[in-house]
Amino acid sequence: MKIIISPAKKMNRKEEELDRLTRPVFYEEACCLREKMKTMDFGSLKTLWNCNDKIAEENLERLRLYEMDKNLTGAVIAYEGIQYQYMAPQVFTERQWEYIKGHLRILSGLYGLLGPQDGVIPYRLEMQAKLQIGEHKDLYSFWGDRLYRELTREDRTILNLASKEYSKAIEKYLEKDVRYITCIFGEHIQGKIKVKATKAKMARGEMVRWLSENQIEEPEEIKNFHSLNYVFREEYSSEREFVFLEKEEVQ
Repeated sequence: MKIIISPAKKMNRKEEELDRLTRPVFYEEACCLREKMKTMDFGSLKTLWNCNDKIAEENLERLRLYEMDKNLTGAVIAYEGIQYQYMAPQVFTERQWEYIKGHLRILSGLYGLLGPQDGVIPYRLEMQAKLQIGEHKDLYSFWGDRLYRELTREDRTILNLASKEYSKAIEKYLEKDVRYITCIFGEHIQGKIKVKATKAKMARGEMVRWLSENQIEEPEEIKNFHSLNYVFREEYSSEREFVFLEKEEVQ
């Protein structure tokens, strides 16, 4: 089983956190994308990154100064968003590390697909960014089915804990023999299930931590997740969607 998650916009460099880093499988492609961005002017980059002047200037400086193979940080440590805070990989045991190294993959606009200990540098490039590379009009076209093929090379079960922006890069290519399960974390409000982005990010990170703590291998075991007041609801779930609702909403 492979677990896919989204990256985070906020990143940091913490080279001392991981001793042995690995090279991203699509390292050469990432270098190509980065070189393309280095040819763009400030206004074009600001539009590409969809950010304010301060953030654009910070990331332009990263383009100028950082090198793709120096002062690297393990991917799962480098990202600092809400999901990663709740995952808390900094306090993982060796057993948890071994689990996520085998199971967890991070989808990335720049790097494509990352393992937890793949060495990365801080960057900004969302999967939905309209970066034109040759005949490709955007990153979805650039990556094509390569991320899916790599993800399913050894495993035919995927647990989707990524946002729609990133999971879209995988779902387009799903084959019939691949079991693809999306976890939904929400609230039952006025007869409908509502998903709040921040709470969902918290739950996704918490689930990765729980999966690693319990060494979960089988999809059916995922239904036992009950952190952050969430509980699995069979009546709203299907083979492709596992729905978890907050306990206080259970009638």
